[in-house]
Amino acid sequence: MDHGGITFSHVRKEYPDGTVAVADLTLDAVPGEILCLVGPSGCGKSTTLRMVNRLVEPSGGVITVDGQDIMEVPAVELRRSIGYVIQHVGLLPHKTVAANVATVPSLMKWPQAQIRDRVEELLTLVGLDPDVHGSRYPHELSGGQRQRIGVARALAVKPPVMLMDEPFGAVDPQGRRRLQQEFMTLQRDLGLTVVMVTHDMREAVLMADRIAVLSTGGVLEQWGTPEEVTQAPANDFVADFLADFA
Repeated sequence: MDHGGITFSHVRKEYPDGTVAVADLTLDAVPGEILCLVGPSGCGKSTTLRMVNRLVEPSGGVITVDGQDIMEVPAVELRRSIGYVIQHVGLLPHKTVAANVATVPSLMKWPQAQIRDRVEELLTLVGLDPDVHGSRYPHELSGGQRQRIGVARALAVKPPVMLMDEPFGAVDPQGRRRLQQEFMTLQRDLGLTVVMVTHDMREAVLMADRIAVLSTGGVLEQWGTPEEVTQAPANDFVADFLADFA
């Protein structure tokens, strides 16, 4: 499967009250990599992520996904083409696991047989038996199982990129480490381009191909491999941020 990357070119987000969440961000996630956005609370990490699928509309600059300017794609169509996983999953409680995974294919009016096959394929891919879990409801699952369903749902229409906002934050530490490792294997196997927000530098170092350290206003303080960031902080801000995880 071929995948494109994500580029931010002089991207800005300013709210009507004058608050600047992201001032002037230029950054990219190359095809097939995991890019982690880290930084203190209020530095624009989630805003940056949500601008990619236009849950937050950028005020300026250009964002491209798979080479296409996101503003040239209708917002609903764009969101259906991008995988999106959040901390608390957001599964529909009144629908079965299978129906949750089938959400976007159903909206896109795939044939029922194709939807059924894709749901079975995805549940198997994330390590859940479709015969056992497909008919269950979200409240019958563990936190880790719900997170797996969230990943499966995000992969339903084979998106070129995936956005993840604190995806494992609601899972207990042991389950979190297992999910991290399993997702990394899945990401490599599928060649996914992933942008992930995390507050945990340890998670970023474990999972990322590159890390972007942001400060207030979405200012890019450093951008490099985990080794470059941890072994050669670009400035005092990055060094101080890393010190909190020492």
